[in-house]
Amino acid sequence: MKAINETHDPALKSWIESAESRDSDFPLQNLPLAVFRRKGKVEAFRGGVGIGDQILDLGATANTGVLKGDAAIAAAACGASELNSFMAMGPKFWSALRLALSRALREGADAQAALSGCLVAQADSEYDVPARIGDFTDFYTSLFHATNIGAQFRPDNPLLPNYKWVPIGYHGRSSSIRVSGDTFPRPIGQLRAADVEQPQLGPCQRLDYELELGIFIGTGNERGQPIPIGEAESHVFGVCLLNDWSARDIQAWEYQPLGPFLSKNFASTLSPWIVTMEALAPYRVPFSRPAGDPSPLPYLDSAQMRESGAFDIHLEVSLETAHMRKHGRPAVRLSTTSYRHAYWTIGQMVTHHTVGGCNLRAGDLLGTGTLSGPSLDQAGALIELTTGGKRALSLPDGETRTYLEDGDAVIIRGRCEKQGAARIGFGECRGTVLPALPLWHP
Repeated sequence: MKAINETHDPALKSWIESAESRDSDFPLQNLPLAVFRRKGKVEAFRGGVGIGDQILDLGATANTGVLKGDAAIAAAACGASELNSFMAMGPKFWSALRLALSRALREGADAQAALSGCLVAQADSEYDVPARIGDFTDFYTSLFHATNIGAQFRPDNPLLPNYKWVPIGYHGRSSSIRVSGDTFPRPIGQLRAADVEQPQLGPCQRLDYELELGIFIGTGNERGQPIPIGEAESHVFGVCLLNDWSARDIQAWEYQPLGPFLSKNFASTLSPWIVTMEALAPYRVPFSRPAGDPSPLPYLDSAQMRESGAFDIHLEVSLETAHMRKHGRPAVRLSTTSYRHAYWTIGQMVTHHTVGGCNLRAGDLLGTGTLSGPSLDQAGALIELTTGGKRALSLPDGETRTYLEDGDAVIIRGRCEKQGAARIGFGECRGTVLPALPLWHP
């Protein structure tokens, strides 16, 4: 687990003025990575680091000669159109680049003259998915979400007996993962009303969002070689925001006996920025279970994880309807929560994923599953906030929602802040629902 070092010093200031703004997601203590290019230019995507309202082009930075040794090698790898090669280099190179950039971007640094020409305004940029995602695994790490959902279907026994013993997950679809700003048509699938025997093919009527975090794998493991819990986090490159959209009515009909299929494979949306595990070090918190709950099995447990294996990441979801957009109204916040409420940690997800012999690879993505807190105002999905669509949410200007309508945009944001540490953010994860495509008939 990464310790606090000089890059986390809250007193550090950057020569990039916008990084010193109190509401900036990207101060010098963050340095998240993305894949970007300038809008309207015929040029390749490449890796960059967020600093204030700017992006430091890492390929261009490598060509200046400012960086030396492992940091120079790492920056050159980030000049590619995806970050997989850099992710695969491991913690030695990740940390070397972070330290070198922290020093080069500090107020008074000699590198300012050389690096000024490597900056691109975020407002002038567009983004791509930051890595080639070979596989996507979505977990179910929120006890509160699992209980809230279970109570709607099994009021007397909402939580299945395996939940407190095993990190539940399923293998998702990586081909439909897109970056923030994505738009997608309302999914189509088989639907069956409760009082009708025969299902019908049609557009989803109960479209929902899922507030999640995405975990990018850095260094992988060989097939048949599990990753021990004490080494798990050294295989994790960083964390981003994730909306793993869900078609609740399609899922209700199809998920037994093998789980979700068309209800989940149509779209997942990522924030473009990956906050590294090292940047998150000041926001570690103890991992604990409620009194009376079983301790994790030994392969999922360690003293170090109990001491600091969880993270206090503040998360919020907002909704912007087409009506709000048309009339220039701001998005309305639906809920807030924290990742510290998760029942399973990042390290436990990695270790359990590999215990049977599965090999993870650089760029693989793990989703936390919907993250909800202990009260309903901290719920991470509409199915919870509206109690399965039974209680409509009241929005400004008289609008209501039980599930998402065409034109709705869902915006997820995240940040970390506390006394004695610099506030860092995750940027924005935004996706917009379009009308369903016309039905195809043979």
